[in-house]
Amino acid sequence: MKIFKMRSGILLFLAIFFVFETSAQEDSPGFADLVPFVTTPMKVVDEMMDLAQIKKGDVLYDLGSGDGRIPIQASLRYGIRSVGVEIDAELVAKANKAAKEHGVEDLVTIIQGDLFELDFSDATVLVLYLFPDINLKLRPKIWEMPKGTRVISHRFDMGDWTPDEIRKIVLDDGKEHLLYFWTVP
Repeated sequence: MKIFKMRSGILLFLAIFFVFETSAQEDSPGFADLVPFVTTPMKVVDEMMDLAQIKKGDVLYDLGSGDGRIPIQASLRYGIRSVGVEIDAELVAKANKAAKEHGVEDLVTIIQGDLFELDFSDATVLVLYLFPDINLKLRPKIWEMPKGTRVISHRFDMGDWTPDEIRKIVLDDGKEHLLYFWTVP
């Protein structure tokens, strides 16, 4: 009797494991699920633009661009070329629609893609709102960018790379946002 219960328990465990494992493989989270879209408040976008000291001829890349508000605002305000990179197809479509509505579709390119596969070496301003581990994985690629490239990360640093400036923004609702600014050496 004891052996039967043990075998039944093992069989039940294996059945549950098989169902879970099969389901997990079919529904495994993609990169978009690991890096959720969180809107950057416009007051923070304003501070990013100020911190970046954008000038004529700059090219801004926003990695994890979400709804495209940062590239759109950069192109609207400064007339520069901006590129947003987003993995979520729905957000890419929304961002491209917004660029067209704002009349900057000739300056703003929002692409769906993997930021680890992307060549963003022509950026003079790089904006990130990614988790720290992703920032660290991108750091070697960022360090290969041309000297003087300005890098701004919303909320998360890059480990032991000391920022040139850290800016704290307090919103009207009391929420605090940090911006980290580096210049590629």
